[in-house]
Amino acid sequence: MRNTLVFIHGLESTAQGAKGQFFSQNFPEMIIEDYTGDFNSRMNKLNRILTGKNDLVIVGSSYGGLMAVRFAMENENIVKKLILLAPALNLPEFKSGVRKQLMIPVILYHGTDDDVIDPGLVKKIASKYFSNLEYHLVEDDHPLHKTFPILNWKKFLTSI
Repeated sequence: MRNTLVFIHGLESTAQGAKGQFFSQNFPEMIIEDYTGDFNSRMNKLNRILTGKNDLVIVGSSYGGLMAVRFAMENENIVKKLILLAPALNLPEFKSGVRKQLMIPVILYHGTDDDVIDPGLVKKIASKYFSNLEYHLVEDDHPLHKTFPILNWKKFLTSI
């Protein structure tokens, strides 16, 4: 069974941002959509798009990482893995949707020079809520400009 690949962009990005373009060129089967509006509008769209799908491997960047985690909290039975890039777990929308600890594999990358989301705070939150966490603190900025292109995406997206 093939995984259903999903990318969720950050708050001020789009499906046409650098990460979205990378994934559409290298993984044309990946679901890459634009999300706009407030958190609930974005989550409603995500839920509509993923209705009826399973074996999900979700990549979430920043605010998209927050969305990915909230979706997985509600639908862990259909999510196989999360890959989070500087996820915005410090926002109130995270706390309000936490129901339990996630058991699925979570790979998290965060830059030491992130001036948007505090890596230390995110690590503390992630360690508490993700029981199967692979955490990487890298010398990079919030968008992970240096790290993102050199990650082994084929391995991340195909192996569980």
